Amino acid sequence: MLKARIAVLVSGGGTNLQALMDAETSGKLASGQIVLVVSNVPGAYALERAKSRGIETLTLSRKALGGQEGFERALHEALTERGIDLIVLAGFLSILSAGFTSKWPDRIINIHPALIPSFCGKGFYGLHVHEAALAYGVKVTGATVHFVNEVPDGGRIIAQKAVCVRDGDTPEILQRRVMEEAEWVILPEAAEKVSKEIMEGRA
Repeated sequence: MLKARIAVLVSGGGTNLQALMDAETSGKLASGQIVLVVSNVPGAYALERAKSRGIETLTLSRKALGGQEGFERALHEALTERGIDLIVLAGFLSILSAGFTSKWPDRIINIHPALIPSFCGKGFYGLHVHEAALAYGVKVTGATVHFVNEVPDGGRIIAQKAVCVRDGDTPEILQRRVMEEAEWVILPEAAEKVSKEIMEGRA
């Protein structure tokens, strides 16, 4: 069966990448295949996870490429050369420009650790999101998978899953629960849904 060719963009440990690879192994991600993992951070542990599965890896340093424009040019070339159909941002801590996202309409998805439109946009990433949720006193948070466009966290929503906030939660504890109960569940589901739609569109 022909599958959508997926590139996963990472910046850190790669727990969401692991969830995607595990979904591929179990058959939950059946319409797409991860063929490339790109990091903007040299030495990111996510690259080791990819190598252990025999997936091609690539490191593109914004600094080495002369800034965002050079980075995005190199990224676009790498993705195009490999015939990538879908880009999944999985803990990728760099905002892509409108110039880049416009070249990949409805082909870039991102996981955000909150229920958009709450706690999203510029500056809301990593633990900052969970700190904000706890400071606000919300009783329910969660994760959102959305398409990526020129507005940070502004693209059309594909999937959401709620997670309860508990008394005594710290940002770290809440981050872990949101990952386990929401991110690792809905990111593979969304990747499968979009991959399937891409391949059906070719049929």
